[in-house]
Amino acid sequence: MKLHLIAGARPNFMKIAPLWHGLRGHHKIKSSFVHTAQHRDDEMSSAIWRELGLPDPDHVLSWKNPSGQNPVTAMMAAYEGLCNYNRPDAVCVVGDVNSSLAAATIAHEMHIPLIHLEAGLRCFDQTMREESNRVAIDHMADLLLTPSSDADGNLLKEGILPSRIKQVGNIMIDTLVRMADRIEQAQVHEKYGLTKENYCLVTLHRPDNVDVLEPLRRICRELVNISNRWPVCFPVHPRTKKRMEKTGCLEILRAGNVRLLPPLGYAGFARLMRDAALVITDSGGVQEETSYLGVRCLTLRKATERPITITHGTNSLVGIDMVGKTALTFAHDQWDRDDHGGMPTIPFWDGSTASRVIAELDQFMVGGMISR
Repeated sequence: MKLHLIAGARPNFMKIAPLWHGLRGHHKIKSSFVHTAQHRDDEMSSAIWRELGLPDPDHVLSWKNPSGQNPVTAMMAAYEGLCNYNRPDAVCVVGDVNSSLAAATIAHEMHIPLIHLEAGLRCFDQTMREESNRVAIDHMADLLLTPSSDADGNLLKEGILPSRIKQVGNIMIDTLVRMADRIEQAQVHEKYGLTKENYCLVTLHRPDNVDVLEPLRRICRELVNISNRWPVCFPVHPRTKKRMEKTGCLEILRAGNVRLLPPLGYAGFARLMRDAALVITDSGGVQEETSYLGVRCLTLRKATERPITITHGTNSLVGIDMVGKTALTFAHDQWDRDDHGGMPTIPFWDGSTASRVIAELDQFMVGGMISR
């Protein structure tokens, strides 16, 4: 039976890699890696999937997005063409990016069974594009694989049948565990002149933080304030860099001794994250990874779709005007990582999610539940 594993943006590759490796040699399910080409530059795309041990994609969608139009429409058309040529028996999408929405919509329209891995996450902020993507995908999906019990509850409240919901755990943690040796070997501290547990790592890319000039400038000033106490290193997302170049914010950061780094590979970034004193982010995946690693995290957002990282992890939500003050307060705290790392209190965040996913796929695809 043919299963399309859909990926097109950096976090997607991290989520499908454990599943692709786990399905190699499966007696019934043949997986194909489909790259939607949402991210196309090497730093955000091919360099990442190769580092994770993925092969080159079986299929790469070819599409062009007319200026000012929704890229989801173009991706949908490209994926529909692929499905007409090479129809799968099921489609698996991960997360909430546009790639996932595009493939999910086509699978639903073509009556191809749809699996959503990382289903049920909700921040209840309808202004976020990712939130509308999550809801839309979940209500099209035939099998919803969730990372935590709060996600199960969200789906049940929305009327999803319990028989379609399966809690499998956090697939991102599988990648952290699988790549542990490569992460340990990454020589990033020496390269950037950093001392373990004595620096702040920053990652930002969400439109609310980087697309509007005044919030972006305020964030930059807060990062400069933090850099007076701790070295601040900031691997800059290509989209964020373009915005900062246009607004002069890069100069604010350079003048304030914030270390601007290029996009990093998976192992290098994970090593910096693992050994940071503090991480400031707006990324959903980083909230999860820091919680598992026992690293304090400040999330520059009003709400998170991963509340378990706050109640059971190391994450805190913080507004722009408080991020500097909070970070500097942390600089004076005593923090024992042994009390916070490893995350045994979040069920199934254990590096074995892929095996549970495959067990559910066996039941869904091979066991006869694939019919609508």
